[in-house]
Amino acid sequence: MRENDYPVVCGADDILRSLCDSVVKVLHLATTCRLNYSGMVQQISRTCLKPDIGCFVLFDGGFSGLVVTNFSAASAMELYERYMLNMGMSKEGLASAYTADEVGNVMGELMNQIVGDFTGKISRELQTHITQNQPKMLALTKQVVLSVDTHLDQPQVRRVTFRTERGNVFYLEMAIDRTEFIKLKDFEAEEIDPDALLDQIRDGMNAITASTENELLESLGM
Repeated sequence: MRENDYPVVCGADDILRSLCDSVVKVLHLATTCRLNYSGMVQQISRTCLKPDIGCFVLFDGGFSGLVVTNFSAASAMELYERYMLNMGMSKEGLASAYTADEVGNVMGELMNQIVGDFTGKISRELQTHITQNQPKMLALTKQVVLSVDTHLDQPQVRRVTFRTERGNVFYLEMAIDRTEFIKLKDFEAEEIDPDALLDQIRDGMNAITASTENELLESLGM
């Protein structure tokens, strides 16, 4: 069989769809919030961090790219509150503004779990490996243009619109190599246990809670 006779298994837009599915799955598991994303994707020229709160994640390995999420204040607070209430926290003890450190920490850890789920799927389904940096949520008042500090081979840049259960909007942007994965032989992709993923999310959030408590005790000289 000639090389061009092999079926194309996955291209850049298929990788984007996989990432979008990870967003929906992880946020639903963490918050019980029903989310959906648009059936239409925008082709854009560059990625940007935009108000009110956003983050970026670089990944490298089998292919390189940049993922950016931009949340409105309303969407960030909805997901933050739903997560904290789902974890058994009282509504009275929650942060009241999206600029609070706790909101940024929670949203950053959720994004970390989203990208972790995505990279795990890439490893299982495409038989390759990518690594990621630790995402950090930033509260913003102005737009910040981002470029990937690595060479991208014919970059593909896309934006996808998401809606939360209450109709609040946030956006995911991805810049990625123009790439195609071609199947050379049959293999079975392993499935991940949703309960194991939820345990990972809870472990991450418990670490955030412990860190916040330690910082408070140190500020009090204890």
